Amino acid sequence: MFKKLEAAEIRNQELSTLLSDPKVANNPKEFAKLAKEQSSLQELVDVFNEYRQLEAGVTDAQEILADGSDKELCELAEIELAENQAGMETLLEKIKVLLIPKDPMDDRNVLMEIRAGTGGDEAGLFAGDLYRMYLRYIESKNWKIDMMSSNPQGIGGFKEIIFGVKGQGAYGMLKYESGVHRVQRVPQTETSGRIHTSAASVAVLPEPEAVDVDIHANELKIDVYRSSGPGGQSVNTTDSAVRITHVPTGMVVTCQDEKSQHKNKAKALTVLRARLYEKKMAEKNAEISDARRSMVSTGDRSAKIRTFNFPQNRVTDHRISLTLYKLNTILEGDLDELNEHLKMAERAEKLKSDD
Repeated sequence: MFKKLEAAEIRNQELSTLLSDPKVANNPKEFAKLAKEQSSLQELVDVFNEYRQLEAGVTDAQEILADGSDKELCELAEIELAENQAGMETLLEKIKVLLIPKDPMDDRNVLMEIRAGTGGDEAGLFAGDLYRMYLRYIESKNWKIDMMSSNPQGIGGFKEIIFGVKGQGAYGMLKYESGVHRVQRVPQTETSGRIHTSAASVAVLPEPEAVDVDIHANELKIDVYRSSGPGGQSVNTTDSAVRITHVPTGMVVTCQDEKSQHKNKAKALTVLRARLYEKKMAEKNAEISDARRSMVSTGDRSAKIRTFNFPQNRVTDHRISLTLYKLNTILEGDLDELNEHLKMAERAEKLKSDD
């Protein structure tokens, strides 16, 4: 572990030298890349320096106690020794967490898909509630949202809605949302006051780069047609809607939200690429042993992960057995506390698997 810490310190010094080089400063892309690397190392280096300061304090205190000539000074040394040793243990745990390799996907933009599940119209309304919750969370992070495709239902809510999120660390913060979300409440359409349970599924996909997924033109069947549903006469009077079928897998993506056929095609390809990448990663993860697979962020969209109970103002995350009685604020986009608990659980899993 200490060899890794020393290597990180050496690399941090190298990066400081490189970032002060005029040649690097005049290359914005290279400068940004190196600055990002240094930023990821800085906290680890700072904690390591703090650890060594405490270690030096332990050595000084032990020397005073070994000498033993000054009783009053020895009493102070004993206190300092205990405090520094306790501080070192705390920092060691922090260092272990900081040394966990970061998921390279965490900084990527994401594609989110929300689909109504069991529960009829109420499930669609809940899908709309989830979309508004994520929209507020995204706004609080100053990220950007890019609507891809939507299939609204007549009484409000959505049968399906797909959108992109662009922002630093978007996937790292949103990946824990993948799975089935349940809602327990009295539906707007219920006259007897009975509580119903409905569900909606959420998929959070990292936006793949071109090198991640190869899509060849001869593998695609592209159909254009006239848009249907809401959107105004300029939308549904031209053949602007696009349906893309990936022949090898049979995967179908449609997009009709834009007035431009070219924009709809580009967005449909983005969704297709993300789904193919998800399929590729799912196959790869299936090869991982059960002991190494994380239960916190497998991205399994079929797993029931969370329940929203309106009568009790309760949200329960079943993966980590966490219950918070703040459903109202969570639906307003306050997901930070949930995310922090899920991050801690994932780190604990990784530390345990590394032992």
